[in-house]
Amino acid sequence: MIKQVIPLIKRVAFRQWMAITVLMLIVAGSMGYVNGLGRLDRTLYDQFMRADSRPARDDIIIVAIDDYSISKLGRWPWERSLHAKLLNRIMHANPLAIGLDVIMPEAEQGQSPGQRADDRALTKALAASKLTVLPIVVASAGPGLKALPPTPDFLNAARDVGHIHLELDPDGVVRSVFLREGQDDQWWPHFAVALAGVAGQRITDANGNLPGARLSETPVEPGPHKTDSWQRDYQVQIPFAGGSGHFRSVPYASVLRGDVPDQFFTGKYVLIGATALGMADTFPTPVSGTSGVMPGIEINANILAGLLDHKSISIARPLQTALFSIVPVLIALSSYLLWTPRISLLITATLMLLTMAASYLLLTLGIWIAPTAALIALAIAHPIWNWIRLESAISYLGQEFMLLDQEPHLLPEVNTEPAPQQVEDLLEQRINAMRVAARRVRDLRQFISDSVNSLPDATLITTIDGHVLVSNQFARDYFAAAGIRNIDGALLPYLFSNMSTPQAGNTAAGHVFSWWDLIDLEHVATLTSGTTVQDQQGRDLLIKSGPCHSAHQVLTGWIVSIVDITIIRAAERSRDETLRFLSHDMRAPQASILALLELQGNPSSALPQKEFFARLEQAARKTLGLADNFVQLARAESSEYRLEEVDFQDVLYDAVDEMWSLANNKKIELITDIEGQEFLTNIDRSLMARALCNLISNAISYSLPDTRITCTLRLKYVKLLPQVVCRIADHGFGIAPHDQARLFQRYQRVSAPGQPHSDGTGLGLVFVKTVVERHFGEISLESTLGEGSTFIVTLPALT
Repeated sequence: MIKQVIPLIKRVAFRQWMAITVLMLIVAGSMGYVNGLGRLDRTLYDQFMRADSRPARDDIIIVAIDDYSISKLGRWPWERSLHAKLLNRIMHANPLAIGLDVIMPEAEQGQSPGQRADDRALTKALAASKLTVLPIVVASAGPGLKALPPTPDFLNAARDVGHIHLELDPDGVVRSVFLREGQDDQWWPHFAVALAGVAGQRITDANGNLPGARLSETPVEPGPHKTDSWQRDYQVQIPFAGGSGHFRSVPYASVLRGDVPDQFFTGKYVLIGATALGMADTFPTPVSGTSGVMPGIEINANILAGLLDHKSISIARPLQTALFSIVPVLIALSSYLLWTPRISLLITATLMLLTMAASYLLLTLGIWIAPTAALIALAIAHPIWNWIRLESAISYLGQEFMLLDQEPHLLPEVNTEPAPQQVEDLLEQRINAMRVAARRVRDLRQFISDSVNSLPDATLITTIDGHVLVSNQFARDYFAAAGIRNIDGALLPYLFSNMSTPQAGNTAAGHVFSWWDLIDLEHVATLTSGTTVQDQQGRDLLIKSGPCHSAHQVLTGWIVSIVDITIIRAAERSRDETLRFLSHDMRAPQASILALLELQGNPSSALPQKEFFARLEQAARKTLGLADNFVQLARAESSEYRLEEVDFQDVLYDAVDEMWSLANNKKIELITDIEGQEFLTNIDRSLMARALCNLISNAISYSLPDTRITCTLRLKYVKLLPQVVCRIADHGFGIAPHDQARLFQRYQRVSAPGQPHSDGTGLGLVFVKTVVERHFGEISLESTLGEGSTFIVTLPALT
């Protein structure tokens, strides 16, 4: 593992990535630890809060002191007896709790302490309801805050009191509230908490703690004395259910007149408060919408709904936000090492969307993690990384292009008119240089491809382990003929597995050669000269293999060539046969002549003159016959054929006439059987006549006296194409089947027991076969021992 890590650390790109990663993680973590980047995060929070709306609870009703009620009941403030009447009417419906959000810290103006009839009426109504919660106002008092509770009569008559102090963020928007606030060791619950308590709803945990962050005994504006301090506790983000007007409300005046049935309030939380424009009890909230503000009574309704639904929003700890900011940045940076800039950009954008989606999802689950730190880090990480990599690429390309220009240009380049000077930045210069280099590489690749395809031999270029990378057309055609249609990617030794065992020269003693040696550096010297094999078609092949090296002399692959040496091997065999022929058949009669001359020079061993000349003539004629047959075969195998339009029956007549005397001396009858008027062919007349003479001569030589040789000539059609068929049949000894296979081979003489000895050279039928095949014809044999043989010559006829 350590051996794999060390080379990675040495890479420049990896070191740069590590530096950027550490830097961006520090930036993301630091910004995340701040736990909110001011307006940016607050803006996202507000947008998410608007998107996370939920239906209003049916059990929360707002009795609104709205503009309609003011128009009906007169200017504010109203007489407190009206509040008493309203409470008495609502109480008939048996609500769960009543919240009278009206500030009443002093006695009603214009009345003496002993004449507070309206106050007494309200006090009586409060005492009778036993469900009403009154507000405590927090006001500024010099260096600190001061609580303004209701008058003592109201305070004693009410079921409970709660503060209606809301927390304003630096931008003046209400997003949170403290569920407990107090002064001088006296604590008051929030207005909504008090309402839930009156209705008997449990909103605390098993330990009696309210939801929210604990911030007890934390002074907001500390003064010189403890009595000036204000304590707060249980801070929660307000889980707004919706914007202004989200909760059901009825006008104050309508309820007072009895327009609203009593059962409308049965089993409900009834909140009484101001919603009219111009009354100071309005605040900006995240869900205020186009109105910009929300009445305090509606904010309290949202707080109460959140408490009853046990839905609260807490702010994540700084460490949690830091980790939340680091994770997507680390994922994005990891993608920069694995993917292209375009894909990594898409990944970065996706991570930004996922980060916001995760933050929104967590908000719906009750925890707010500010996403802006992660978004900013993601936004700047990608351009910083690509800027560094672009700088590295420009520097590297500049160095490589300088080295490339110093290399010799292997291919000639077409001179073009110089382009006009243009203002180019460094990157554009590198791109233009890269364009030139890429063109040269493409030209060089095309040159190599054309060169490989132009090679006269089948050529393969393989990887180090022997898999085929490049092949020319000759190689593809060769292996296609062998049944292997696709050789790209094939393993080299398996391509040659159907060939004979290779025989390489210069191999070490005891070494068994195998096809794997083609890609073995230990056998380079041997395989440079090649190894000879024979394929399934019987062709002789010379296979050579050589290594390919990079500019730094590192092995990159192998070049393997397959040379068809079938013609060369045939020529070598023909040469060997010719040498044997010259050393034996041609030498024997010459040696006989010399021996006769030596015998004749000695009177004691001299032959009679007649016998001497007869033997001398026989040896000379045999030598002349051998030389003539050899010359005729050489001419037949050459390419100097003088083709002309000839009637084949004339050639046959000439051959029969030439052989008539030989047949007549042996008392053999020569018969021609020709049906038809013309047998036009395109042939070399002299060579074809010589071939027919050889066939007739062989028929005479291997036939008994007083027999018949028939030369038949017919015209037949094969696939509507005319062909001349010449049959030369004798009634001789016949040829055994096992001898027929070697009848047309060089220097092969065929005879059977009881047949007369033949002085032939074994070249006559080879000559015939060569001449016929060079005329695009074919020769065949039908023979039966003791009955005779028939040679059949078939040639294409002219239409």
